[in-house]
Amino acid sequence: MSLGLQAALALFPIALGGVLLIGFRIAAKHAMPAAYLAAVVVGFAAWQMAPTRIAAATIEGMFITFDLLFIIFGAILLLHTLERSGGVAAIKRSFHGVSDDRRVQIVIVAWLFGSFIEGAAGFGTPAAVAAPLLVALGFPAAAAVMLGMMIQSMAVTFGAVGTPVVVGIQNGLGGQEFLADLTAAGLSMDDFLRLVTAKVVILHAIAGVMIPTFMVIMTTRFYGANKSWTEGLSILPFTLFGGLAFAVPYILFGTFLGPEFPSLLGAPVGLVIVVLVARQGWLLPDDMWDFPARESWDESWVSGLEEELADVPEGRGVSAVMAWTPYALLGVFLVITRLDQLPVKGWLQSIDITWPDILGSGIAGTTTPLYLPGTVLMVVVGITALLHRMDLSDVGHAIKSSTNVLVGAGIVLVFTVPMVRVYINSDLNGAGIASMPLSMAEWVAQNVGQVWPFFAGVTGALGAFIAGSNTVSNLTFAAFQYGVAERLAMSTVFIVSLQAVGAAAGNMVAIHNVVAASATVGLLGREGDTLRKTILPTIYYLVVIGIVGLIAVHMIGVTDPLMGGP
Repeated sequence: MSLGLQAALALFPIALGGVLLIGFRIAAKHAMPAAYLAAVVVGFAAWQMAPTRIAAATIEGMFITFDLLFIIFGAILLLHTLERSGGVAAIKRSFHGVSDDRRVQIVIVAWLFGSFIEGAAGFGTPAAVAAPLLVALGFPAAAAVMLGMMIQSMAVTFGAVGTPVVVGIQNGLGGQEFLADLTAAGLSMDDFLRLVTAKVVILHAIAGVMIPTFMVIMTTRFYGANKSWTEGLSILPFTLFGGLAFAVPYILFGTFLGPEFPSLLGAPVGLVIVVLVARQGWLLPDDMWDFPARESWDESWVSGLEEELADVPEGRGVSAVMAWTPYALLGVFLVITRLDQLPVKGWLQSIDITWPDILGSGIAGTTTPLYLPGTVLMVVVGITALLHRMDLSDVGHAIKSSTNVLVGAGIVLVFTVPMVRVYINSDLNGAGIASMPLSMAEWVAQNVGQVWPFFAGVTGALGAFIAGSNTVSNLTFAAFQYGVAERLAMSTVFIVSLQAVGAAAGNMVAIHNVVAASATVGLLGREGDTLRKTILPTIYYLVVIGIVGLIAVHMIGVTDPLMGGP
């Protein structure tokens, strides 16, 4: 079987999922089972994988799916608990009075608070929280959706306390060849993820520092009375400061603490700094910008969200401090459980559920439930219910609504993740050829060559565009990116990092996310209008990281321990 045919067959299940999702607009809950079955057929017929190995890979995928769904459930449950307790309403009130300038509100509420929500919950949650909040502050619904999509950029790679890295990259890589590379370099998987994190925060900071500026100028251009770009640029010193206020702590937390913390801790640090500066009026222009009078708004800007907002609990006397306390506790508990210097990490990791040598295949499935961020989130939910003196009925409603979200995500992930594991575990096969991801990688290495650093991020973005998830994109393409880098003698850490950053940028145009964001403000059916706008910052992001990638690989000569470099 020729290399071209191998690559085509390996690509087929992923392409099938994309065509069904985009071309035929078939729901992911139907498209992804078809993609999984296609991977099984290709693995069995073309790669001659043993049926027991396919079954074992599927079971291993279910272990990973459990981890992922547990994190999603905990993150969404915390948010829904705060909605029922009145905490979200208290947070909303805490933003009033900082500034009446809409451009300032964009930086504070959309960029920084939205990025914090991404770090805490991920999976499209920022749009679900920030978009209605912006409408409550007086923004047109269409503008709120656009901004909600743009939040999902720099913070996304470390969303839901680092899930796209901790789950996505970690479980997207695998196979005997990769593990042998780690062993030869004297590295553990945690070491590799920290190396990736240190590269990702730099790449994101370079591109992401301009996203607040894009948010502002696009709002003044598309939703201002004068349709002006320059009205947004007049506040450039403040928007650049807003970008840096997030980017600097983001880099530090990612470099020194690991993938769970850049967005979760970096965004609130930036939020405090920027609010203080805004209250003092520093870096702000003399003019004040606002939307045109409400009666002059175009019909396409408006929705019926106002009625929905009336249902958000306002009472219970929850103060702003009490409303923010659960997220502060989340950050503290995560730091305590992740630091190698403390014994807590070892204690939590010592309790695991493992199925070694599944069906005699040599594949093992394992989970450490107490160490998962989902456990920390559940503990914080319990503390929140007590602190906010919630009724059991309200807690029950929060659990019910979170479960509904989980069911929707679970149907997709229960097929997507096992599909990825079938791909990765095709390295042992009767055909005597490389695994499916590495066959694609070999073809790319031979036909694309040295310009690949420019396209690595584009591949990640394409995965997120189709799947609506940085995590799923990383699961799907991490092994492929690693294989391309290895065959082109490029830094595997750096190319995998470009994958993760590109996948984050792809979230700004992910079909799944724009539908979800539109639904939160009652604008379903107008997704095309939003995508035509958010494609602009997406292209900017991919071009910037692509150019940086080419410079880093071919001019700086970036290396890593897996290729004999520092």
